[in-house]
Amino acid sequence: MVKLELEKLGLHPTSIELGEITIQENCIEDKKEELIKNLELIGLEFLDDKRSQTIEKIKTIILELVHHSEAVLKVNLSNHISSQLNQNYHYLSNLFTEANGITIEHYLIAQKIERAKELLIYDELSLSEIADQLNYSSVAHLSKQFKKVTGLTATDFKKLKIKLREPIENL
Repeated sequence: MVKLELEKLGLHPTSIELGEITIQENCIEDKKEELIKNLELIGLEFLDDKRSQTIEKIKTIILELVHHSEAVLKVNLSNHISSQLNQNYHYLSNLFTEANGITIEHYLIAQKIERAKELLIYDELSLSEIADQLNYSSVAHLSKQFKKVTGLTATDFKKLKIKLREPIENL
């Protein structure tokens, strides 16, 4: 959708990644306002300032880790984010918390619980397998966080007919 909107304006994207676009043109100032309006119409936001871009990059890193990666993270999250963005983690953490009202760690937990809900709904993995996939130290740790975030045990959640999942973009 983003590529189509760019092409409508005569822009030529060379790379489109989650949260970041590279285009061939050096200056788009004359088309920027129209692009912003068109993106808003399809439910997307144009991020032009460095702070917003950095925050979105942090979210993208976490989303990739939790929702799209099978690999287990070998370093701690703070080191991973810091090395990916080549910035001091303390600065990134403060920036993220200031903008979102929650810490990076709480955002990670929220994403992991949403992924756990998704996997529980699919009903293909045991709770132990879900804990392993989400890099929890134990089923008990996952269960405790699940109950704290949702107010339900994982078993009670599975029994619900109406699944209480939040879209990723609302977190």
